[in-house]
Amino acid sequence: MDVVIIGSGNAATVLGRLIKKAGHTIVQVYSRTAEHARELANELGCSAVDQLSAINKDAGIYVVALTDDALEELDKTFQLNDKLVVHTAGSGSINLLKGVSIKHGVLYPLQTLRKEIKTPAEIPLLIDGNTKEVVEEVTVFAKTISPLVYHLSDEERGKIHLAAVVVNNFANHLFDLTFEYCKKENIDFKILFPIITETAERIRSNPPRDVQTGPASRNDTLTLSKHLRWLTNYPQLKYLYLKISESIIGR
Repeated sequence: MDVVIIGSGNAATVLGRLIKKAGHTIVQVYSRTAEHARELANELGCSAVDQLSAINKDAGIYVVALTDDALEELDKTFQLNDKLVVHTAGSGSINLLKGVSIKHGVLYPLQTLRKEIKTPAEIPLLIDGNTKEVVEEVTVFAKTISPLVYHLSDEERGKIHLAAVVVNNFANHLFDLTFEYCKKENIDFKILFPIITETAERIRSNPPRDVQTGPASRNDTLTLSKHLRWLTNYPQLKYLYLKISESIIGR
């Protein structure tokens, strides 16, 4: 299928690579920043444009990987009539592109995406369409990119997006604060890699609550107090340590 990528950021880059790898023909990349469009287009072997008016109107599907704000403004300056167009926003309504085309849907990659990572992990694709026929078209296309394709409503997709923020973005923030703590305390953060990996692996086959360990799960007040004292110079991490420990004890 001929594909146009609208956007040049992390989602556009990673999806573009997967789409090309799946055997589709990417005919064009659009970005309002010409240099960014050319950079991605060169990698994907297609043309680049930085004006919406110059976008090819003959492709089979248009993958719009823009910010939510940009998506909301797109229909004011860009129309595709009856071409299939999908956006990649996790919490964005399916109706964001209804003014762009009568055939609009969603192709949301549920994964933390960084264009610097050349070989991404498995990527579930959460899809939707404004009609049964569009859902079928998007499903067929999505299954060429990933074996993990799920048809979800706006609300269902939004709730999964929220859950993904907690388990990914919030967890990474804790990694970040811990990394800084280790750095200042002359501790090698890499020592923690095995326990980080083990924690993730355990919940593949067990409910997280069943494998909870640590001083808070034992209500070990002596150790908790000692840890909080050691965190005196790290108020942000201390606050989170206290609140999360209280939450664990409360479970």
